[in-house]
Amino acid sequence: MTAAPSALAAVRESYDTVAATYARRVPEPTAMDPLSRGMLAAFAEGVRGAGRGPVADVGCGPGKVTAHLAGLGVRAFGVDLSSRMVTLARRAHPHLSFVQGSMTALGIGDGTLGGILAWYSTHHTHPDGLPAVFAEFARTLAPGGLLLWGCHIGDEHLRPARAYGHPVSYAWHLLPVERVADLLGRAGLTVTARLVQDPLPPLTRRHACLLARKP
Repeated sequence: MTAAPSALAAVRESYDTVAATYARRVPEPTAMDPLSRGMLAAFAEGVRGAGRGPVADVGCGPGKVTAHLAGLGVRAFGVDLSSRMVTLARRAHPHLSFVQGSMTALGIGDGTLGGILAWYSTHHTHPDGLPAVFAEFARTLAPGGLLLWGCHIGDEHLRPARAYGHPVSYAWHLLPVERVADLLGRAGLTVTARLVQDPLPPLTRRHACLLARKP
């Protein structure tokens, strides 16, 4: 099952609405907690060592993490559903490539990518749609390619009315990390490392990172 067009439209329209405020408020990757930065660094080192191809930062937003990966020596480009986010990313990082697209259909050839970063970008996808998303990740990764997934975790379905000071219409679907790992395995990706963190102020939710490899 892929994401319903109405759900994709809600995510796209919501992020078009909040894009400018989001870009101002979201911290630079250098301000992340040390463990999250460490996972990004390990991912970048693994991609560089494998030499399999470029990295797609899927759900890249204004491109801050894409640029961080490029600073770590990775050939990274960004993909986002929101045209406004893509515009802001291109403006802030003109030396990098950003395209509008959906993680449900990346428009990239089989086995093309050396890595995929899904950094806080899959939680708007209904759990029934995640198998198709992860299958698309597996399809586009080269053998030996890496996926780094990071997100809040839990067991909740949330529908906020506002975010970043603006009205939004998307949903949040928080899942236990074990379920996400199982779904990645069913898509043909082997989870090689996981990190689960309790919230650090000002955050209030647990979050996790999963590093997976395509055999």
